[in-house]
Amino acid sequence: MAILNFVSYKDQAVQKITAEQKQVSGQKEKAMSDAVFQVVHDFCLQSESFAKAVVDGGTFADCMKAVAKGVSNHISDLDAYKKAVKFYLPKADIRVQMSIIQPDAEVSKPEDAPAGSFTLDLMDFM
Repeated sequence: MAILNFVSYKDQAVQKITAEQKQVSGQKEKAMSDAVFQVVHDFCLQSESFAKAVVDGGTFADCMKAVAKGVSNHISDLDAYKKAVKFYLPKADIRVQMSIIQPDAEVSKPEDAPAGSFTLDLMDFM
């Protein structure tokens, strides 16, 4: 009887990018790599299909080269994250949601939001 060791794409992707992060070179790439790594890592844990694209796709070092391409002095975090996602899934995009938490404030909020918080969708400004 054979025992199969199934490792999910999520686990494989995290292992892959963790090992490949050490290979990132270039000043801009290195400056952005920790933040982009964390977002790509989190997206891998959120989405099996994204994790599969990471496993089947290029290296994290190549991803960082793609993120840095065309950047002169500055790129917003959001744009860097979008470029990283598009490196692995060219047709994909990201949605960002930010919340302000005011512990003593009474505000209108969705049912699942923490007390004293409200939601701002940055995509409304784009």
